Amino acid sequence: MSKITKQQQAEAEWQGTAPPNTLNLCPVRTTMNVLGGKWKLLILSYLLHGPQRYGELRRAIPEITEKMLIQELRELELDGILTRTVYQQVPPKVEYSLTEQGQLIQPLLNSLTEWGHGYLQREGMQC
Repeated sequence: MSKITKQQQAEAEWQGTAPPNTLNLCPVRTTMNVLGGKWKLLILSYLLHGPQRYGELRRAIPEITEKMLIQELRELELDGILTRTVYQQVPPKVEYSLTEQGQLIQPLLNSLTEWGHGYLQREGMQC
């Protein structure tokens, strides 16, 4: 049995339980299901700069465990936000890159970055 993401589970529940005229696909809830969590936005911010190998992501985010990084990458792939490309070579090479849908996140991340800078500046802090 294949694991499904929070968003896939929510969509299945919405389709199976809500009457068609009251179906409420809340955009904020959908955004949180797909992008929520401690690491996904950080992973996506690195992928905005171009394809990244697993090791590059691991080094860029040293606080994340290997298990969590793999889990987050798999969920983002299942939700159609990123794609995983395996190159048949020795040693094996795997790259992660944003799909078209994933690239649509750039304005959101830009806004979050601007908000973060403003928040830090309120106390005179820098990142």
